[in-house]
Amino acid sequence: MKLSAGQSASYFAKPDAEAAGLLIFGADGMRIALKRQQVVAALIGPRGEEEMRLTRMAASEVRKDPALLLDAVKAIGFFPGPRVALIEDVNEITGPIVIDALAAWAPGDAQIIATAGNLKPTSKLRKAFEGHASAYAVGIYDNPPTRDEIERDLKAAGITDAPQDAMHLLMDLARDLEPGDFRQTLTKIGLYKLNDNTPLNADDIAACAPVSIEADVDDVLLVVADGQAAAIGPVMQRLQAQGVNAVTLCIGAMRHFRTLHRAATDTSGRPQIWGPNRDKMMAQARAWGPIKLETALTELTDTDLQLRSAGQHAPALALVERTFIRLAMLARR
Repeated sequence: MKLSAGQSASYFAKPDAEAAGLLIFGADGMRIALKRQQVVAALIGPRGEEEMRLTRMAASEVRKDPALLLDAVKAIGFFPGPRVALIEDVNEITGPIVIDALAAWAPGDAQIIATAGNLKPTSKLRKAFEGHASAYAVGIYDNPPTRDEIERDLKAAGITDAPQDAMHLLMDLARDLEPGDFRQTLTKIGLYKLNDNTPLNADDIAACAPVSIEADVDDVLLVVADGQAAAIGPVMQRLQAQGVNAVTLCIGAMRHFRTLHRAATDTSGRPQIWGPNRDKMMAQARAWGPIKLETALTELTDTDLQLRSAGQHAPALALVERTFIRLAMLARR
């Protein structure tokens, strides 16, 4: 069975203990590792590994000894409870071995958890798991965690009171950070708030969050939003010398203007802006207003699409600089 993105979040939290197996595939190894870790822990529990109910093997080992996987699937454990045969980094060479083990699986055997890189829809491995009556396949893509996933991870870190403004900040942070860094940040927040029953707030998050974008990148974004068109060129030259790329700048700009837009449309009286530039960004949000900020976000989205276009021939940094100058001029209207 093929799991959609919406189905996969709940499945990883509460997998089918009677299933034959699960295939997790995608380009981002860190995201796959986190999901694999979550689903294995949910299946065998906190003591599963020490009770030898988890057999872990690399695809390279199975390639040398094809019987390893099927032996692990059919083995009888010393301790009661669900068992997992985990095989990582499956490819086209070891795929048939996994397919054969899945075909030989019977109720009571260890569940097969397999991880792989990007697999095409025509992949035999994908088709085997998607077409099996009691197996699942899910693709992990380069998307930030959903609100439900963040709330679940917060709860696991011991945080049960996260108001809406704190959740918005965490969702912004999840877009900026690599998945492993974001998970580590949530763990730090849990330790920071240990024995503190007050609601999670922006100061707590700021105390634990790593710097996701260099200060110099923030500098150019503040210059743009302040409408200082003449100052953009020198700052861009400095960023280029430091090796900052156009995509990083565009992503940072979209984050900055999304934050301004959220603050400009806030009706709670507690705009969700935090960090050392809070006061300046609050002033920018008031000066721009929602309509101009929406125009800015449209400009940035168009630029992002151009940067990712295969037919784009203009220098990427020049394209971003031109967009920044247009935004700075818009700020002064």
